[in-house]
Amino acid sequence: MSEVKRGYVRPLDIKHGRVDMTHGSGGRAMVQLISELFAKHLGNTYLGQGNDGAVLPAPMLDGKPARLVMSTDCHVVSPLFFPGGDIGGLSVHGTLNDVAVMGATPLYLAAGFILEEGFPLADLARIVESMARAASDAGVPVVTGDTKVVERGKGDGIFITTTGVGVLPDGLELGGARVRAGDAVLVSGTMGDHGVAIMSQRENLTFEAAIESDTAALHGLVATLLATGADIRCLRDPTRGGLASTLNEIAGQSGVGMMLHEKAIPIKPVVLAACEFLGLDPLYVANEGKLIVICASADAPSLLDVMHAHPQGKDAAHIGDVIADDHHFVQLTTAFGGRRIVDWLAGEQLPRIC
Repeated sequence: MSEVKRGYVRPLDIKHGRVDMTHGSGGRAMVQLISELFAKHLGNTYLGQGNDGAVLPAPMLDGKPARLVMSTDCHVVSPLFFPGGDIGGLSVHGTLNDVAVMGATPLYLAAGFILEEGFPLADLARIVESMARAASDAGVPVVTGDTKVVERGKGDGIFITTTGVGVLPDGLELGGARVRAGDAVLVSGTMGDHGVAIMSQRENLTFEAAIESDTAALHGLVATLLATGADIRCLRDPTRGGLASTLNEIAGQSGVGMMLHEKAIPIKPVVLAACEFLGLDPLYVANEGKLIVICASADAPSLLDVMHAHPQGKDAAHIGDVIADDHHFVQLTTAFGGRRIVDWLAGEQLPRIC
């Protein structure tokens, strides 16, 4: 807790201090937490306005008014720190990607924090610094936010909600309802990395090769793909429920089926081995830095070339095709020559994954 004597406020003890109820009271301690931690790392012109919201310029694209895209996401991942990332960077990447797959250029972020009494300030600082790096690297500032503190035992350390706003040019429409029979299904890289990294950390498992989360902001890759002028129908980031659940959602939106090929789906051998050990199906395991691209079949080869030339798409693959199917099934031809239905995820295979 901060100490106030004759107008002097003792600086936050980031190394040893902990969140307490006064940090959410609306008083001097809360202002100090915001100014010495959040504003220090996330500060920019808009956040510096210091009001209940940020006043932002009207969106323009190429000198013309454009449409806004807005998305929000809650992050409750456990553990908070995992190989390849943490809840801070993940909360930035996840929302940026939700905006980007709509075809929009992300412009601004808002962040809300639910902190539990007793949470170490050192861990909070590490998380906020990670958010700041992720936002800076992406070129998308956090322009407004809020912090609340709950009593010890009423939370789980920290929950973060982020909201993203982006700008979408007129005439560009992407979405699951635009997919049609004959389209190609592409992915930008290996499946299951994030979920397996989380589970390995939870279970204290080690493997011959390191498994790290793929958490990353994808709007640069999306912009590169859109700049080709290819006929892209739909973009998605297969997070909770993984590749299988995301494709089932798209199939339902468009009233089509999918035919995937197991041998074509890129999965790292160590991730596949970990899934076998943990009893998981990698097609249902979350990703936080991968794209599903559904496009006209004629454009698939050129889009694969573009992705292979991009650092985030070097393992991109054409994994299947959209087919006519009144049942809207997602099917898979197996490595042994059989065929199976890849249905919706039933229940929660990996809770608290993002």
